[in-house]
Amino acid sequence: SSGINEAVVSTQSGHYGREGICIYRTRVKRGGRKRLAAKGICYGKPKTSGVNQLKFQRSLQSVAEERVGRACGGLRVLNSYWVGQDAVYKYYEVICVDTAHKAIRNDPRINWICNPVHKHRELRGLTSAGKKNRGMGKGHNYTKVIGSSRRANWKRRNTLSLRRYR
Repeated sequence: SSGINEAVVSTQSGHYGREGICIYRTRVKRGGRKRLAAKGICYGKPKTSGVNQLKFQRSLQSVAEERVGRACGGLRVLNSYWVGQDAVYKYYEVICVDTAHKAIRNDPRINWICNPVHKHRELRGLTSAGKKNRGMGKGHNYTKVIGSSRRANWKRRNTLSLRRYR
């Protein structure tokens, strides 16, 4: 790939060569996303009339995690990292965890992922790449997402609350 040693990267993140953990390499097509519009006709207002110069709102890394998560329904996506790219594709390795494996269930450092609440984390933006795309973080730069999301934050600040006893 790119001269970077993938084994070293995932060992540093503590997950290489352990039972119950597998790594999938996947590729995602680079570049912007084209709108599916029959004969290039977009109905409605001029704002929505574009076909070609559209950018997908999430990163290619989160798309890679999502595709692996859909393909491997019995595994949980833990994280992912970039391994290389060429003119057409970006390549990522996605770390997946087998929650049915005894080595995982008995290890207190990783068995949190066995809880049902962590099913399909990658589809809900809970992995590292997904949180980045949601704008989640700590500090004064991330005040727009206080309250779990941009939408919840906006809604809370724009809702008039008239309590019964006030």
